[in-house]
Amino acid sequence: MDAPPELHREMKQLLDFKTATLGAAGYKRNGVWGAATAAQKVEHLGLMLGAIAASPSGAVRGYGVPLSQITLGLLISPAVWDWYLTWREARRGFFTNWEVDMLRLALALTREETGWLRQNSSIAEKVTPIEGLVSVSDVASFKKNWVAACDALHIHAGVRVKEIARVARVHRDPFEPILPILEADSPVAEYRKIADEVLRLAPDPVRYPVAAAETARSLLLLRLGLHLGVRQKNLRQLLFCPRGRAPLTERQMIDRRRGELRWSDRDGGWEVVIPSIAFKNSTSSYFGNKPYRLLLPDLAGLYGHLEAYMSRHRQVLLRRAPDPGTFFIKTVKATSANAEYDQSAFYEAWRLTIQRYGVFNPYTGRGAIKGLLPHGPHNVRDVLATHILKKTGSFEQASYAIQDTPDMVAKHYGRFLPQDKAALAAKVLNKAWED
Repeated sequence: MDAPPELHREMKQLLDFKTATLGAAGYKRNGVWGAATAAQKVEHLGLMLGAIAASPSGAVRGYGVPLSQITLGLLISPAVWDWYLTWREARRGFFTNWEVDMLRLALALTREETGWLRQNSSIAEKVTPIEGLVSVSDVASFKKNWVAACDALHIHAGVRVKEIARVARVHRDPFEPILPILEADSPVAEYRKIADEVLRLAPDPVRYPVAAAETARSLLLLRLGLHLGVRQKNLRQLLFCPRGRAPLTERQMIDRRRGELRWSDRDGGWEVVIPSIAFKNSTSSYFGNKPYRLLLPDLAGLYGHLEAYMSRHRQVLLRRAPDPGTFFIKTVKATSANAEYDQSAFYEAWRLTIQRYGVFNPYTGRGAIKGLLPHGPHNVRDVLATHILKKTGSFEQASYAIQDTPDMVAKHYGRFLPQDKAALAAKVLNKAWED
């Protein structure tokens, strides 16, 4: 269902508050949302308010609140939050960190001095009684003392965060699709088998130019993903500058919030430069306000593949469509409006590559790795971090591969198995017996 016009206006006010370069006069805020974060918050709030508005007798089994009563002001009610949390648990069967993140949004919206809800007391006028959820006395108390209502929700959400975090479960193990790779002695070498399979099955570019161009793109997706270790957004939005042209300046890249692949005359090789502001964790100590720069190694014919893609294959994919300037582009068809990848299309391109070349098919004998499952580009970061952890035991060195901090690697990315730690220690101790 479509949101009512008044809710659209409220959401626009929230987004303007959290995304504008300069905050509105008279308002205080704590940080801003990037485009991706803003889209995520809109989606999450849409799911919540949509559940409240959905019919109780339908498939969603919502609460059935009329659209005319749906407003962001409902977020001030602890009962509304409790109903939504209970609804999500009933649908999934357990709580996850998703609910914790939603409650943290409630904390941010009601935070003292900087919360958007706290600074918009006029929204209380739009809250009306809802049978069994928001009583007449609740509405009266909201209108009488909005600050007290914000304080009450802030305390309530803080309590719920602790309660749910204690019992939250993992809905889907993010490492499951790549477990055969993570459990290998050399995860990167194991993942490289997929790239080798792409090369082995590459069609003749003269007879099958489109299929060959798509294969070249699939190969470079994997190669650049393994060499750079950046998030899919940075890889998807990567621009390129052919040899002989003037590359973008650092200021131009900052304005576009995108990096660039270009030829370095100084180093005699292809390099990738990405401004720190383009990264999700741009304020991390890893960057220190300096751009990310990596000279790509000319290993396994990488430079030849890059130049063939830029000079021949990319134009085959583009056909006569306008060039978006990104290194990776979609295969332009008659129905295509834009050659640039969006988030979902890029994910599907990576997933299809893994499905076609990585997942072993016992009937055809194709596919590089038994037990591998289709997955997206983010998993390659787990491969890189785990590979370095297995080889060095250093969370710090692993963090360098994925532009993050050692604490984050230790917490999220490294699947560092106990036997690997024991093997590293034994390698040092066993030297005493070799003399």
